[in-house]
Amino acid sequence: MTNRLPAAARRRQLLEVAERIFAVRGFHDASMNDVAEAAGITKPVLYQHFRSKRDLYLAALHDVGDRLRLAIDKATTDADGPREQVLAGIAAYFRFLAEHDGAFELLFGGSNRINPEFDEAARMVEATLARLVADRIDVEDLTPAHRDLVGHAVVGLVEGAGRRWLAAGRPVPPEAAATAVAGLAWAGLRSIGA
Repeated sequence: MTNRLPAAARRRQLLEVAERIFAVRGFHDASMNDVAEAAGITKPVLYQHFRSKRDLYLAALHDVGDRLRLAIDKATTDADGPREQVLAGIAAYFRFLAEHDGAFELLFGGSNRINPEFDEAARMVEATLARLVADRIDVEDLTPAHRDLVGHAVVGLVEGAGRRWLAAGRPVPPEAAATAVAGLAWAGLRSIGA
């Protein structure tokens, strides 16, 4: 017998389960049966929330991207100055990876690059994060194009470091990884206005 949850709580549960399943198996090897079984529900209940596996996968991609953006936005908004914003944002990113390593695989793994629609959704997450960084760069006379480029550079730096950190088995705590990457990012960001 299925536990009855309010629709919003059930949807949240299904997205979290789908994130784990898709991260491990990829889009093509995961099935709606896998997600329903792992969530402890029937497949018809799953289809009440998501019309297809494609819709579920896209919803999981968007959900992970939104949660990551919110974590970084909150951390950087609460920081006291530019250097603290850099460290806080990168620390939020590494904490998110530590707590949701499947999320990273879902966003940046190989399954997305095969499907143009999934690839576009993942690129939109990257672009949103880059815009978040670019909007926080406080340098006079910096053109929007330059801000955008720098924002993408920082996101690429952090994404690459996060990929290596996970692949290496998390050789240092997330805080130490964030501090190292933030130091590099801050050194580069400081030189922009010089």
